Amino acid sequence: MQTATGIDIIAIGGSAGSLPVIGRIIRQLPAVPEVPVVLIIHRLKNVNSELGRLLAGDKTIIEPEDKEPVQQNQIYLAPQNYHLLIEADNTFSLDYSEPVNFSRPSIDESFFSIADKYGSRALGILLSGANNDGAAGLLSIVRAGGTGIVQDPAEAEFGVMPQAAIDLSAAIKVLHEDEIISYILKYTVPSK
Repeated sequence: MQTATGIDIIAIGGSAGSLPVIGRIIRQLPAVPEVPVVLIIHRLKNVNSELGRLLAGDKTIIEPEDKEPVQQNQIYLAPQNYHLLIEADNTFSLDYSEPVNFSRPSIDESFFSIADKYGSRALGILLSGANNDGAAGLLSIVRAGGTGIVQDPAEAEFGVMPQAAIDLSAAIKVLHEDEIISYILKYTVPSK
């Protein structure tokens, strides 16, 4: 399904230092976002995680199952210890291949598949983090005609991740936290 806004999916990647920003984003999202929002967050693989429940607040966040269709109006969280991919038939795929950039889920892997599936109708956002994961994937979204945004590294708790993306392309927008939230709300608040 294509939306009238020109953006059909929002993918947000983050690692160390990103949770406060992601928490603010989720709290400000409408109860029923206009487009699917996919969160790819680094977390430990050997410790049971309650991250989805902790982030959800009054929203519903789903960790998708393998082959589950991507639904509009839903917030998704990449499951712990799997790469989360979106296939050409608009279903999720859970991939258990080797970690990428020491990470599973890898932000790069999710962003690559989103660039392939959604092209110019994808919005990718990369937040605070202490390694390069997500930079190449965000570049792939931009090269496919989509929009790539990073949190201003000077504002991020760990600026390595957004700076790595900036270093790859001048076409990637650098925004402050409040500007990122405003940008997301343009595409997630249902039209009247």
